[in-house]
Amino acid sequence: MWTLTADKEWAQLEKAFDWVRDMKSTPQDARHHAEGDVAVHTQMVLAELTELPGYQRLDAQSQEVLWAAALMHDIEKRSTTVLESDGRITSRGHAKKGELSVRAWLYQHTNVPFEIREQIAKLVRYHGLPLWFFEKQNPERAILQANLEVNMLWLGMLAEADSRGRICEDQADLLYRNGLFKSYCEELNCWERSFAFPSDLGKFLYFRKEDQAPDYEPFDDMQGEVILLSGLPGTGKDTYIQKHLAGYDVLSLDDIRRRLKIDPTDAKANGRVIQEAKETAKGFLRKKQPFVFNATNINRSMREIWIDLFTSYGAKTKIIYLEVPYRQLLWQNKNRAYPVPDAVLARMLGKLEVPALWEAQEVKYVVS
Repeated sequence: MWTLTADKEWAQLEKAFDWVRDMKSTPQDARHHAEGDVAVHTQMVLAELTELPGYQRLDAQSQEVLWAAALMHDIEKRSTTVLESDGRITSRGHAKKGELSVRAWLYQHTNVPFEIREQIAKLVRYHGLPLWFFEKQNPERAILQANLEVNMLWLGMLAEADSRGRICEDQADLLYRNGLFKSYCEELNCWERSFAFPSDLGKFLYFRKEDQAPDYEPFDDMQGEVILLSGLPGTGKDTYIQKHLAGYDVLSLDDIRRRLKIDPTDAKANGRVIQEAKETAKGFLRKKQPFVFNATNINRSMREIWIDLFTSYGAKTKIIYLEVPYRQLLWQNKNRAYPVPDAVLARMLGKLEVPALWEAQEVKYVVS
């Protein structure tokens, strides 16, 4: 069974983890957190979590996952907390940044299995959703998107512990919102299960079209396929192509850069690389010819730009995400023909967004 640490005493946690020590010096707004700093709040959340009947009914491994997420849920308040001009203390974006930090730290410093790491990272990312989902532009879509990435029952327990583990005047309202979240998930049939989309295409289009219902089954007239590889440098994308995708044409951003003798860090010149890649892709797409798009594609917004292009030509997109253990990644990167500097690789790891199931018609994780 995986566990972040066997010793869960707070004093020991402070000794073991620098990000726990940082919580003590991170203030919070007294209107929402009269209990004090992030360290005090996090200890209260952990205490409340372990007392929840639902938590106590979980198996030991599930408890460890949820406990780790609770410990790390506000990890990036340390970097996002600011004192506003009106005297308020805010930490906007701490959940999104927290997901990236949690993923990178767990990947580098623990032997956590991929599935467990991603659950912890996503619980951190979505821990505020049960409190604010009704303020989203499309609450239904926000819920179903999260449902494809995280266990909603665990998310509800984390949010309840987060609401109870503080001192504030609106605590009753926060708990009421938690109840609404559970009720809405049950109404959508995604509380203790994954929502059953009618097809992969129906799922894909639901998250791309504002007026599409989640249970709508669209006619599949897509032709051609693009396999979009995603992964850090050194994960073995070229090797994977040779072993499993040998019959496909390959569009590689690195190949274009080397042919044009453009440095990957030259942002201005890389615009030329992207433009040439788009024109080559359009040639394949017009002919409905399947091909592999080989690039790191670690950023969701960048993947979305390419998938928009592929979809506009009526092609299906399949994402294949590759990952190897951290030490193996460093070794493989070092022994590549064109290794990426360690500092650049570290920055890329800090920005890694693992592809979600809703990003394409099919998403496959090749993790060793």
